[in-house]
Amino acid sequence: MAQHNLFGQEAEQKALSFLLDKGYILLEKNYRFGKAEIDLLMQYKDTLICVEVKARSSEFFGAPESFISSKKIKLLVGAVNHYIEKYGIDFDVRFDVIAFTLNNQKWNCKHIENAFYAWE
Repeated sequence: MAQHNLFGQEAEQKALSFLLDKGYILLEKNYRFGKAEIDLLMQYKDTLICVEVKARSSEFFGAPESFISSKKIKLLVGAVNHYIEKYGIDFDVRFDVIAFTLNNQKWNCKHIENAFYAWE
């Protein structure tokens, strides 16, 4: 497997551990619908949280979260809507980003709650 894929998988696992430690419940990992993939679908209390994990080895070209396009947001919204309809979920929905950067072999984590809204 390519090194960048392993890096991304490690970031997703670190994000999952981070959220589980905060009391979130994992519903789905890498949920796919059409061309969209939701990295993590979590539940926290009565909220469904769609989590996009972004990781970069440095912030030289920008913060990891700045690489989420409006097209990606639309794909995520469509996938979450499908998930809600498929499973008959009646929760509030929130879109979070967990951004990681590596600095001297140390993972720096930034959790951005309500990173964007479905109508962006």
